[in-house]
Amino acid sequence: MAATDYRPGPITPLSHLRAAAFYIHIALATLVLGTWGLIFRVPKGREGANQVATIWCGHLLAAARFWLALRYEVRGSLPSGDLLIGAKHQSFFDILILAHLAPQRAFIMKKQILNVPIMGWFAYKVGCIPIDRSRGSEAMKVMVEGVRAAMARGLGQLIVYPEGTRTAPGTKRRYKAGIGVLAESTGLPVVPVATNVGLFWNKRGWPIRSGTGVIQILPPMPTGLGAADLVEQLEARVEAASDALMAEAGFTPPAA
Repeated sequence: MAATDYRPGPITPLSHLRAAAFYIHIALATLVLGTWGLIFRVPKGREGANQVATIWCGHLLAAARFWLALRYEVRGSLPSGDLLIGAKHQSFFDILILAHLAPQRAFIMKKQILNVPIMGWFAYKVGCIPIDRSRGSEAMKVMVEGVRAAMARGLGQLIVYPEGTRTAPGTKRRYKAGIGVLAESTGLPVVPVATNVGLFWNKRGWPIRSGTGVIQILPPMPTGLGAADLVEQLEARVEAASDALMAEAGFTPPAA
């Protein structure tokens, strides 16, 4: 692959037309696959819902290649078994990639997403943990209890975005304590994940640039760390690796 492929392509009038076609494709694919899944796969439980999620994510990633010339590369590999993924979050693109990569994916997500037709139903069926952020410390307790209950039936790969929201390249946001509390309370290993995909598909979702975004799976965090230490070290690792990936793609952060 040429080095230029790792740099975001230019925005042209054709880019906007392709992005519009891509979003129409997403809407139709979600409607068709979601309806099919609800009828034929969701009655089979979590396994069936995960099958639909894998097909849906793979289809959308293929559509991004077709309409947008947008590809991705994964560096490293996920360990097997139940674990927490502490990931950099820049756009919907990193959600699709990680969800497609993890065979039994689930997310810590805002409770409101359960109200989204089709997506909310599947999120519940694959084992996502909904939380109400407005409830403060009580939300943390509910989150830990939800993860422990999920572990009893087989948690899989729980994806946590410690920043709490999508963050634009060059913007720094303190990591929240939740993933540290979860790791300390459950003993689950934490796998850091860095990315630069926000340079191609930004957090607003428009416009979208061509090229190859990168997801990098880093070595698991050391065991036995307290919650605060884990979050501090996780942030340092993920931010440093993400900065390096963005620099590789030609990004220069704005002057402070």
